[in-house]
Amino acid sequence: MAENRLVDAVIFDLDGTVYLGDAALPGAVDGIAGLRQRGVRTMFVSNKPLEPRAAYAAKLTRLGIPTPADDVITSAFVLAHYLGEHGRDLRYYVLGEENLRQELRDAGLLIVDELADQDPKEVIQPLGIDAVIVALDRTLDYRKLNTAYQALRRGARYFATNADDTCPMPGGAIPDAGATLAALQQLTGRRPELVAGKPSPLILGAALDSMGVPAARCLMVGDRLETDLRMGQQAGMLTAVPLTGVSTREDIARFARPPDFVIGGLHDLLALVAP
Repeated sequence: MAENRLVDAVIFDLDGTVYLGDAALPGAVDGIAGLRQRGVRTMFVSNKPLEPRAAYAAKLTRLGIPTPADDVITSAFVLAHYLGEHGRDLRYYVLGEENLRQELRDAGLLIVDELADQDPKEVIQPLGIDAVIVALDRTLDYRKLNTAYQALRRGARYFATNADDTCPMPGGAIPDAGATLAALQQLTGRRPELVAGKPSPLILGAALDSMGVPAARCLMVGDRLETDLRMGQQAGMLTAVPLTGVSTREDIARFARPPDFVIGGLHDLLALVAP
């Protein structure tokens, strides 16, 4: 540990913190490069379950932030790993896209196929569904929602990759898994028994274990107060919120426990944690 270094590792959120869409945010490339040059470990976590870890690593590398796949942790990866250890005997119905379904299959889990031959106007009998998984799903339709509803009201177990209401995109946000969870809660009164992504300690624990750095020597950087900031604080980490994503200074001022740092961009981290 360098004597004048505030932390030994930084965990970054991706969307709205490091990049937005296909462009790195101002200061992200130079800021992360500067931290690495000073010996600070970097790790990236994302609630977005749309791509495998290697794809996010390749995107970071393409944007000028060379990153191996092992330095990216996603909610899909964490959920698949957890269920592979604790729910291998269940049959899962997934409101999610193909990457999540493949990650679950790779963990040895059985995925129930779509009931495409059923009339969506009829009550679906969710035979063979032991558990429902909810994630961001841009192909969500009435049939999928009804299948999940029927399974949950009959007692199926319930999991989610993340609970974000929206996902940041260039030009605005799109509905995320939280919107689907809210609909199912309205229908069934139920909440997932496990949410794998931020602010869950599962995803943070996976990142800390991978780096081998204690939480007290790590900084969490993310633009969402209810997920990134709260997760870091609950773990005993230092926290920083950049003003490049969804949170404004007004939002931060209203938050019960403010972050340790509010920064304009990731380049500001150099003077704060690794002078």
